[in-house]
Amino acid sequence: MAPFERGLTEKANVLESDQWTRRDLKPKAYQEMKSNIHRNLLDLIDLEKLNYLDDLRARNQILAVIQDLVAHSNTPLSAGERERLAREVLDEVFGLGPLEPLLQDPTISDILVNTHSKVYVERAGMLEETNVAFKDDVHLMHIIDKIVSAVGRRVDESSPMVDARLPDGSRVNAIIPPLAVDGPILSIRRFGTIPLEIEDLLENNTLTPQMRDLLQGAVKARLNIVISGGTGSGKTTFLNVLSRFISDKERIVTVEDSAELQVKQHHVVRLECRPSNVEGKGAVHQRELVINCLRMRPDRIIIGEVRGEEALDMLQAMNTGHDGSLTTIHANSPRDAIARMETMALMANLNLPEKAIRQQIASAVNIIVQVSRLSDGTRRVTHLSEITGMDQDVVSMQDIYRFEKRGIGINGRVLGLFYSTGVTPRFADKIQASGIPVPPELFDMSVAV
Repeated sequence: MAPFERGLTEKANVLESDQWTRRDLKPKAYQEMKSNIHRNLLDLIDLEKLNYLDDLRARNQILAVIQDLVAHSNTPLSAGERERLAREVLDEVFGLGPLEPLLQDPTISDILVNTHSKVYVERAGMLEETNVAFKDDVHLMHIIDKIVSAVGRRVDESSPMVDARLPDGSRVNAIIPPLAVDGPILSIRRFGTIPLEIEDLLENNTLTPQMRDLLQGAVKARLNIVISGGTGSGKTTFLNVLSRFISDKERIVTVEDSAELQVKQHHVVRLECRPSNVEGKGAVHQRELVINCLRMRPDRIIIGEVRGEEALDMLQAMNTGHDGSLTTIHANSPRDAIARMETMALMANLNLPEKAIRQQIASAVNIIVQVSRLSDGTRRVTHLSEITGMDQDVVSMQDIYRFEKRGIGINGRVLGLFYSTGVTPRFADKIQASGIPVPPELFDMSVAV
């Protein structure tokens, strides 16, 4: 282990053993002391020169300066307090200040900042309040500006809402006054540094091995799949997992409003929307990117989330030779997902009759996968449904697999049953024609969880 890394490990051990709770130093006095050290640090160093040093060396040098400033402070501090104070000032310079410890915690999936004084996190699907706090609204705004400016976006009174992302792909949303009444609000939807694999979903009982085998065959056979679900249900995670089944020999083009997909293949082209500039011009919307990606010779098109008029162009792409497309949509059931696609396609204002759009949906989409977050925070595939065509003016579908909630067990855990409806999907022939076996036992199972 390198000396600097060993030093960091020793500091972490000191922090863990000290278990400082700030009882000796009031929060306001602590924040004031940290601000003073931060200001003194900026007076002593030239941040421009740090750009020419590698990150580890720069952190090492700045940490030494911070520790010297802390040591010469007039406030009596224990060893653990000094180490924590030095670490937090270092986070202000290189990271996102008070959020850094939360971002380094792999068990946290959401960070919700409700004004500068209240920060909540989600662990295992359940919300809990933390003792993390910002100094004031100005401090929180500084962190928000640091996040959005890194990806070329802005947030101010003329544009008080913004979507951005962190370097690890985590999704960030910020909304500030005058729209946010009590002060700036920040929400971070985290994505793990190590993306989940299909085995992780099986271990978490998100789906069954039979469902996995059928979906793997459907992706390889180039069927069009829509993943439906509510906010926080795991749609993007499930889309990332399904994308692992795509061959490395195919050219993949992804289109997203804010880049967050983690496609592992090598031949991937990533496109991201652009917001308008200060004059309100220059915005590039998702529909324009979907149209443009059709000219880029894609083997697969993956749209992070369909949320507007681009739904019509997606359906047309699926119907004109771009098989194997994947996307997500906000809906509470497979039937609702069809209704939402129809509504969004009508937003294109082409005066198409509703029946024509439904025919497009029926011929374009093969499978709808419904994912839901249950009351205990777990995620389940509640429906795996096939679109079979049109029945007069209605898009017809049939469920292949279902999840049925049976009750609540100990510790609030949701009990339920995965089961097959006994229906052999019509697309099974297409999977077999691609050289992928579809044994009959796939459609005869029930699994209690």
